[in-house]
Amino acid sequence: MSATTAQSCPECDGRLRADDCETVCAECGLVVAEHNIDPGPEWRSFSEDEGTPERTGAPLTRSRHDRGLSTEIGRSTRVKGRKRRQLARLRTQHKRTVIGSKAERNQVYGFTEIRRVVSALDLPEHVQERACVLFESAQDADLLQGRSIEGFAAAAIYATCRVSEVSRTLAELTAVARADRAELDAAYDAMNRELGLPTGPIDPAEYLPRFASKLDVPRAVERRAADLAERAREAGLDNGRNPCGVAAACLYTASQETGGDLTQAAAAEVADVTPVTLRRTYVELSSD
Repeated sequence: MSATTAQSCPECDGRLRADDCETVCAECGLVVAEHNIDPGPEWRSFSEDEGTPERTGAPLTRSRHDRGLSTEIGRSTRVKGRKRRQLARLRTQHKRTVIGSKAERNQVYGFTEIRRVVSALDLPEHVQERACVLFESAQDADLLQGRSIEGFAAAAIYATCRVSEVSRTLAELTAVARADRAELDAAYDAMNRELGLPTGPIDPAEYLPRFASKLDVPRAVERRAADLAERAREAGLDNGRNPCGVAAACLYTASQETGGDLTQAAAAEVADVTPVTLRRTYVELSSD
């Protein structure tokens, strides 16, 4: 009789005790079998983990109206004839029942627009998640009635970028969104008024890395521009001014101080401002 199939200890005929990975005699301690197949999970759970990881299904996400828990009737080339037509009819009925109300339909459309704009602007995933949560909060507060869904989707992304200190201008957002500037402003004002968005003045320094990369200026110019942006903020030069214009003026001033060849027109074009707007801040930075 093999050790793996024995019901008693081969040495002392004692009672066997099976653990997770080995079989041991309870009387003499002889290891009868080891390295048995462990039917438990592949992962290990540590005490500091918040929860137990799961190996089944996609992770939960706030960027979908059902949190990613919905099921779908798949397709297969192995199914033919009447069974295939039946599955097609069931698939159509299933898609119709996924969305049960007009509010869910608006939420699906809004979340789809948020995912599209976030992908077009190459924004991080956490911005997408938070923007969808903000859109859902605006919908729960009945702010979407009589207003553009696309405008609220774009406004949710813009507000999330401001809170998360991810620099994106309104011009960049409206260039890829299906809402115009007026719809975005109306939605943003409604959310800021009713939901109390924790947004403050935009720091011009947030735009410096992207503008410096687009203008291909040296690293020394970017560091000097960051010092100028901090000095302008402390002196209040950015109050009531376009932060993009202030950032472009800081880059142009730093380039002039270090002997660079950056022009006002090039800096203003990257920041989407006029050279006159840039020149006003430049004059004050130079005279300070």
